[in-house]
Amino acid sequence: MEPIALDEAIRQIGPADAEARRRAEARQLRLTKPPGSLGRLEQVSVQLAGIFATEKPRIRGRAVIVAAADHGVVAQGVTGYPQAVTGQMVQNFLKGGAAVSVLSRQLGVRQIIVDAGVASGIQDHPDLRRVSAGHGTGDITLGPAMSARQAEQCLTAGVNLAVEAARSGADLIAAGDMGIGNTTAASAIAATVTDKSPRETTGKGTGRTPEELDQKVAVVKRALAVNRPDPGDPLDVLAKVGGFEIGLLAGVVLGVSAMRRAVVLDGFISGAAALLAHLLCPAARDYMLASHRSAERGHQVVLAHLGLSPLLDLGMRLGEGSGAVLAMPIIEAASACLCEMATFDEAGVSDRDQKEAPLESPSP
Repeated sequence: MEPIALDEAIRQIGPADAEARRRAEARQLRLTKPPGSLGRLEQVSVQLAGIFATEKPRIRGRAVIVAAADHGVVAQGVTGYPQAVTGQMVQNFLKGGAAVSVLSRQLGVRQIIVDAGVASGIQDHPDLRRVSAGHGTGDITLGPAMSARQAEQCLTAGVNLAVEAARSGADLIAAGDMGIGNTTAASAIAATVTDKSPRETTGKGTGRTPEELDQKVAVVKRALAVNRPDPGDPLDVLAKVGGFEIGLLAGVVLGVSAMRRAVVLDGFISGAAALLAHLLCPAARDYMLASHRSAERGHQVVLAHLGLSPLLDLGMRLGEGSGAVLAMPIIEAASACLCEMATFDEAGVSDRDQKEAPLESPSP
């Protein structure tokens, strides 16, 4: 398969099909239930109809792309975990021992594990995809995270991984992450794109104390002051304060959208990637489904900016794509109800507009 260039993928992304949405909404009104009684499932099904351009959208397969990379900003003490954990967790994914691995196995989701820029060496494995743009980003308190060329390389790699997954039969594609220090980069991205303060976009990450959180906020402020990312230029934001895995996931969002599939966002990190994808192509918003509301503070800012309402709120903040994988059966159930429920006419059931004799005499 010839690789797809970033600008080509963006050109392929158009709005979701409005006519298919209209037909799906009309079908929902004819199904054997009171209108609106399935709540968010109805809204999700209509969104899927627009994505797949049919009033009966059917889900064939599911995949989660878990991108891993390291961050130079860990040198500033923003996390309680050593950087080596990123590579160690990649090995854990490949062995099937991580939370996302367990959930994927339980729910029939294909794992695609990607080295997008891990600092430590990772042993070769037949299921490991290597598209590394470098061995960890630079320390964003001292200068840019990466070069503009590396930023575009990450985005393009993500686009092509998503296209490959879609062509292999995945209709729901989740964006997952692994990277010690990546909530700091995501906080800087969110603050830049949404024009919120670092205090509003920075959370505890891997369990910071109040004092450590203050220090983390100060690190994000320093990174923004040193780099001055341009909020109107997503490549500049990614290059200056982002991460290799965040760039790759932004590319995944664009690639999924270009293939007219549904991209299931996980938490804060994939949300930051979605902010960049949305800046690169606003129409990509039509293809995004928010799986859950992370306990990470900045995720609320991201969801509000994108206008996304999450399906789950379980207090999760693990990352890895765990929340996205967990939400996939709900999304598929929404599709199944729209496609497989009988209409009033098909079932021979009287709907609310048909006048029938009352079952008992009304009270006087």
